[in-house]
Amino acid sequence: MHSQTSLQQLHLHTQASWNVLAQTVQDPDVLGQMQKSFNNFIKSGQVWALGIGVVIGYMIKNLTSF
Repeated sequence: MHSQTSLQQLHLHTQASWNVLAQTVQDPDVLGQMQKSFNNFIKSGQVWALGIGVVIGYMIKNLTSF
């Protein structure tokens, strides 16, 4: 039978949620990972793309708002 009761659906949903919570962490150094990511963000030049995008977006917003 394909129909499930709401209790069965709730059980399946909570079981899936607990599986996500039970995953193991390979590298617990969160601050180190954030610092490495930020350094890569600066070195790769993405910070310039962000800055240019913010400026152009601000200019377009001012041009289109009457």
